[in-house]
Amino acid sequence: MNIEDLTPTERRLWEAFPKGEAVDLSSGDAAFDDTGQADRWGHDRVVRAEVLVALLVGAVEPEPGQVAAVRLGGARVTGSLNLGHADVSVPLALTGCSFDEAPHLYWASMNSVHLMRCRLPGLIASGTRVDGHLWLEGSRITGGLWLDGANITGILNMSGVQLSNPGGDALLADRLTVEANVYCDQGFTSNGEVRLPGARIGGQLILRGARLSNPSGPALYASRLDVAANVFCDGGFTAEGEVRLRGASVGGYLSFVGARLSAPGRTALNADDLTVETDIYCSDGFTAIGAVSFSGARVTGQLSLRDARLRHDQGTALSLQRVQAEELLLRTAEPIQGTADLSYARINLLRDDAASWPERLQLDGLQYETLEPPLTARQRLDWLRRDTDGYAPQPYERLAATYRALGLDADGRYVLLAKARDRRRTQGLSRKIVGWMQDGLVGYGYRPFRAASWLIGLLAFGTIVFSLHKPDVLDSGQKPHFNPFFYTLDLILPIGTLGQEMAFAPKGVYQWIANFIVAAGLVLGLTVAAGVTRALSRE
Repeated sequence: MNIEDLTPTERRLWEAFPKGEAVDLSSGDAAFDDTGQADRWGHDRVVRAEVLVALLVGAVEPEPGQVAAVRLGGARVTGSLNLGHADVSVPLALTGCSFDEAPHLYWASMNSVHLMRCRLPGLIASGTRVDGHLWLEGSRITGGLWLDGANITGILNMSGVQLSNPGGDALLADRLTVEANVYCDQGFTSNGEVRLPGARIGGQLILRGARLSNPSGPALYASRLDVAANVFCDGGFTAEGEVRLRGASVGGYLSFVGARLSAPGRTALNADDLTVETDIYCSDGFTAIGAVSFSGARVTGQLSLRDARLRHDQGTALSLQRVQAEELLLRTAEPIQGTADLSYARINLLRDDAASWPERLQLDGLQYETLEPPLTARQRLDWLRRDTDGYAPQPYERLAATYRALGLDADGRYVLLAKARDRRRTQGLSRKIVGWMQDGLVGYGYRPFRAASWLIGLLAFGTIVFSLHKPDVLDSGQKPHFNPFFYTLDLILPIGTLGQEMAFAPKGVYQWIANFIVAAGLVLGLTVAAGVTRALSRE
């Protein structure tokens, strides 16, 4: 480029470049200097993009002992800033500038790039390598920000950035690699899809206070995202549209504290197969309109839903199917509106609250070691009976085992008795009749001494009857002593003899009574024996 072709403004920049000095074209009037007013700026604030390209690719040598750089503020950049495949060894720092055309940095190798408080009709940096920071703080970008396949060795700062590409990709960052932190906070907004699938972040991902909007699809699509440290989607974070973190990996903790997600009739948060090395906080005002799914997620620490509000009336509001977590804190601010699916989850400590239980649960296959609070067996049975799949034996067995582990053996037996009674409702009439008999006589073996009460009653009944009517002596040549108590006891005992039954024989109706006592004694005796054996085997 011939220096004689430069405008006075461009010449100032050209001469400032070798020393890395800044050229500020702003007027000092904040309202007038807003990039939205760029059409009103005079020619003295216009810089052609080709001048910037020439400086960045080596048209001017740095001054000895100085660090050359393009540092420009308050300019309107006309033409196409095309650095595709370029090797740029000097920093680019533009502040408060407005671009007529979207810059093209695809597959370029850049030193560091600062585009702060700029206005751009798009930014294409696919495959770009930045040896340093990419700083976009406070900029407004329409038409899409493309960072797919880019590699940034420092920080990616998008604090306060406003992205707008309704119905399209507001941020396209598939397979992005950032070796330090990514900041999307302090007023970051997007209208369109924010895409981070397969991205790798070596520090923290900070979306604190961000506002994402893409009602017709995903607001944040970050499947297989890999973050070495923490992820913050809190501090007023909102998403209108789905948030997808399926298969993502977080090396620290994931915070949705106070976040508000909205995807009515769809999945508001899809975190299936997510891996988190410490804790997940969907708590303290976290609100989701639409399903929240952590199916298959693995959480080394706590998964907290304390004081959360979940609503998905027509389906599963919360899916924790196959979740593995050290602790689950399920004490929501109000009952979950929709089904909560905990089937086949594996939790060491389950902390819940009866006041937050949804009307519909799925609990088959749920494994837990400790309940806090354990509550009474009667209360916990109400919890089990909310299962939409109806009777299944495993939830009862698991609850009973937990009570026994806590030393609450009576509650454990009560649960197993309820299990037998609930199973009876699913059986045919013949089995129900047998079940009613087992329940009434011995409580399905969990009340083994209830049959002993029946035996005592039977003994008392026989004693009274035969006290009032003594049976005839079988051998008239003998005169044995008759004792109605021992006679009745002899009838009841299925084995052995006390000598009374063999010596006396009642007649008529009393013979029928004696036969009834014999039959009932046999049944009750065997029932007691079976119940005691079953109780001992459980111990």
